[in-house]
Amino acid sequence: MTDPALDFPREAALGRVFRVDTASVWAEALDHERLTRIGVGSLIAFQGSNPSEFLVGMLDRVTRDLQEEALLDEIGPDGDVPVEIRQRDLLRVVLLGTYRAVDGIRKNTFKRGADSYPLVESLCWVIDGVNLQRLMGLLASQLEPEKRLRLGAFVADPTAEAVADGDRLFQRHAALLGSTGSGKSWAVALILERAEALAHPNLVVFDMHGEYTPLTEGDTPIARAFHIAGPGQPSGDDHALYLPWWLLNQEEMQALLLDRSEENAPNQAARLTHHVRTLKHDRLVADGKSELAERFTVDSPVPYDLAGLVERLSGDDTEMVPGAGGREKQGPFFGRLTRLVSRMDARISDRRYGFMFNPPADHLGYDWLHDFAKRLLGTAPGIKVIDFSEVPSDVLPIVVGVMARVLYEIHFWTTEDKRTPVTLVCDEAHLYLPAGNAGAADLRALDSFERIAKEGRKYGISLLVVSQRPSDVSRTVLSQCNNFIALRLTNDQDQAVVKRLMPDSMDGLTAALPLLDVGEALLLGDAIILPTRIRLDAPKVKPTSATRNFWTEWNSAPVEEDALVAAVEAMRTQSRR
Repeated sequence: MTDPALDFPREAALGRVFRVDTASVWAEALDHERLTRIGVGSLIAFQGSNPSEFLVGMLDRVTRDLQEEALLDEIGPDGDVPVEIRQRDLLRVVLLGTYRAVDGIRKNTFKRGADSYPLVESLCWVIDGVNLQRLMGLLASQLEPEKRLRLGAFVADPTAEAVADGDRLFQRHAALLGSTGSGKSWAVALILERAEALAHPNLVVFDMHGEYTPLTEGDTPIARAFHIAGPGQPSGDDHALYLPWWLLNQEEMQALLLDRSEENAPNQAARLTHHVRTLKHDRLVADGKSELAERFTVDSPVPYDLAGLVERLSGDDTEMVPGAGGREKQGPFFGRLTRLVSRMDARISDRRYGFMFNPPADHLGYDWLHDFAKRLLGTAPGIKVIDFSEVPSDVLPIVVGVMARVLYEIHFWTTEDKRTPVTLVCDEAHLYLPAGNAGAADLRALDSFERIAKEGRKYGISLLVVSQRPSDVSRTVLSQCNNFIALRLTNDQDQAVVKRLMPDSMDGLTAALPLLDVGEALLLGDAIILPTRIRLDAPKVKPTSATRNFWTEWNSAPVEEDALVAAVEAMRTQSRR
C-alpha cells in the first residue's frame, strides 16, 4: 500500500478556518510560534471533504490585530464584566489545487483547482519538511518522463525539482519577462539547452544583440548560427541570410517605401501593386510555370526584376501621352511617383539594406525559397539563432516581421501530417511588437506576430516572447500567452502588466516580482500544476549578456587603444565581421 504524500498530526495544526469566499480562505492562527517561522508564499493545506483529501493553497497575507473578549466567567459583584485584550494572527490563503491520497483506483494525486472549499472550523497546516518534499516529488512524478522540462528548483525546498510540462509550455505560447540583469538570457539559454537534448528540436531564435552566439560555438554547439547579411558581407558565407525584396508582400513593401501622408500615396500604391503583379506574371511565364501564372496573387513569393520595377515606375512618372491637336501631354501619373522612385533609389543604393535589395544572384532563382525553408525549418540542427544586430533600426520591425511571416506561411501550407512543431523565440520583443503608437513598419511586423499568437497553435507554431519591458509589448500577443516565467521586474508599469494577465487570486504571488533575486522566477500557467517561486538552473553555456563590473574593471583593466581603432573601422564598414 502506498503511503500518503501528505500526513499531518492534529496537534501540529497551524490554524482554524473562520471565513471562506470564492477567492480565498481566512484562518486564525493557533500556533503563533510556528507562524513566525513561515512567510508569505508558504504552502498551506486545509482538511478537505474527507480525511484523505487536502486543499492546497499559498499564504497570501498575514495580519495581526487585537480583539476585546468579555470574560463572562469573571463577572464582578457589581455586575461589571472584565475585558481581556487578545492578540489574533489572521492568515489569508489562495487555493491552488487539491491533493487526494485515494482518487478512485489511483493513489496520491494532485490536480489544479478546487472541487470544494474548506469548511469553517476546519484545520490547516503548513506544508514543510517531509510533506513539502513529498508534494514536490508528487508534482514532478505526475508528468510523463518525455514531457518533463526541468527549469530549476523550488525556492521553498531547494532539493525538489521545478519541472514544467514541455508540451504545455510551448503549445499555447509563453512569455519570459524580467528587468535588465534579472537572468532572462540565462533562462533562454537554459531552455534551448534542454531542448537540444531532444531528438528533433525545432526552434528559431530572433537574437537582437548577438547574445546567443556562444551557443553556436565551441566543440559541441547546441545551435546553428545565422546572421542577417551586413554591408561588408563577404561572398560565400553560409551563415549569412538575405531577405530579398520579392519576399515582401504588398503591405510590407508599401510600409517600407511609401509615405502615407503624401497626397500621391494612393497612386503610388496602385502603380507599385500593378507593376509587381505584372513582373511576377512575366517571370513565371518565362520560367515555364504557366499554370502557376494563372493562379498566383500579388503577395505570392515569386522572384521578379527590381530594376525593371524601378524602370516602369520611372516611366509612369515621366510618361507623355498624345493630346489634343497632336500635341503631347503629361500622362496620368506624371510627377506623381517622383518621391517613390527617389526613395527606392536611395534604399537600393544604401549598403545597409544590401540584405534586401542586393542579394547574391542565386537568391533570384525560383528554387531559392525551397533551400531557405529547409535551412530554417529543417532539423539539422534543430535550433537556429539568427543575429539581427546589424539590421538598421528603422527597418528592424519589417525585417523581423517578414522573417516570422514567411516561416509561419511555410508552416501553414505544410501538409498537416508532415508538420513538425516549431517555436519562434522573440528576444527583445518590445523592439518590434509595440504596445501602442506604432508606425506603418511596426504595424506590419505586429500583424504577423499577432496572427501567429492567435492562430499559430492550430498549425504547430508557437511564440516564446522575451522582454525586459512587458508594458511596451503588444497586449494582444501577451494575452495569448498561457505560460509566464516572470523574473524580477522593478518598474511599476511592467509589474502592472503581469498582474493584469494573472487571475486576481495570484496578486500575492505577483507582489513578489520586485523582490526576486537574480535567477529567481515565478512560474505560472498551464505548464506547471502549482504556481510557485523557483530558482532557475544556470545554463552550461552562458550567453554574452553578463552585467559588466564597472568598479572592478576600472581598477584592473586598462583601455586597449587598438580595439578603439578597430571599432572605428567597424563603424565605417557597418559590420563587426
